[in-house]
Amino acid sequence: MIGLAEHGRLRRVLVKHARDAFVSKEQIDSQWKQLNYTAAPDFSNAVKEYDRFVEILSGSGAEVVALPRVADTNLDSIYTRDAAVVTPAGVVLCGMGKAARAEEPSAQGAALRRAGIGISGTVTAPGSLEGGDPLWLDERTVAVGQGRRTNAEGIRQFRQLLGDWPGELIVVPLPDDPGPHDVMHLMSFVSPVDLNLAVVFSPLLPDAFRKILLHRGYELIDVPAEEYDTMGTNVLALAPRECVMLEGNPKTRAALERAGARVQAYEGKEISLKGGGGPTCLTRPLARS
Repeated sequence: MIGLAEHGRLRRVLVKHARDAFVSKEQIDSQWKQLNYTAAPDFSNAVKEYDRFVEILSGSGAEVVALPRVADTNLDSIYTRDAAVVTPAGVVLCGMGKAARAEEPSAQGAALRRAGIGISGTVTAPGSLEGGDPLWLDERTVAVGQGRRTNAEGIRQFRQLLGDWPGELIVVPLPDDPGPHDVMHLMSFVSPVDLNLAVVFSPLLPDAFRKILLHRGYELIDVPAEEYDTMGTNVLALAPRECVMLEGNPKTRAALERAGARVQAYEGKEISLKGGGGPTCLTRPLARS
C-alpha cells in the first residue's frame, strides 16, 4: 500500500507549474481580485519561483507529475492539494467549497486517470471537501478539518468513499479566522514533519486536537504570531525531519533545526504569499513511504 502519512518520504507528487496555472499577465490581471489574492502575482517572477520550488522537490528524489494547462481552471489551480485526496481506496476527487474552483477536481481526475492512477469517487453537492482539510497522521488515522471549505456532508461522503478502511477519522472543528485570504484549512495551522513532530499555530489550534497530538507523542513547534501570515505553519515534509518552507520565517526555521530537521526554503512572494498557499498547498502527494 502507498504511504499516506504526511511526514513520510515523498516519492511521487502532483504539481501545476505557475506557467500553466497563471498562464499570462493578462489572465492574472483578469482574475486576481475576484479570487481574493492580496496583489497581482508577477508572471515572470512566479515562473522563476516555481522553477526553484520544483528543483527542491526533484532534488529530494520525488517524481514530479505536472498537471497540464486547462482552460476551465484559474490561478488557484496552482494549489493542487485542494482538489483531491489520496486514500487507501484510491484518489477521492473533492467538492470545492470555493465556487470559483469548481472545475479543478474533474481536471485533476482526468490527468490522474491518464497517469494510471485510480479514482475511488467524488464528493458531490451539498457536500464540500477540500484537500487541505484531510491530514493523515499515519496509515490508520486521518484528521479532517470542518469549516468554511469542508462541511459535515462532505466529511460523511469522504468516510463512505474510504470503503472498508478500518482506521479512525477525527473531525476537527475549525475556527472562523481566515486572515487576509478567504481560506482556512486544517493544514493552515498544523504541519506534521515527523511521526512525533509538528509545526502548529496555537492560537487557532483547537484544544481537543492539541490534546490528541500530545497524547500521540508529538512535540509541537509553535509558530510566532508574526510568522503566521507569512505561512510559517505551512511546512511540507519531504521525508521525516526533512522539509521545505517559505523564506521569511527565521524563528520557525530555527526551531525546526533545533529539533533536528533539515530545512530548505524557497522564495514564494508570487506563488505563495499573494494567493495564500504555501508548499503543502502547492503539492498533492501521490505516494510516500
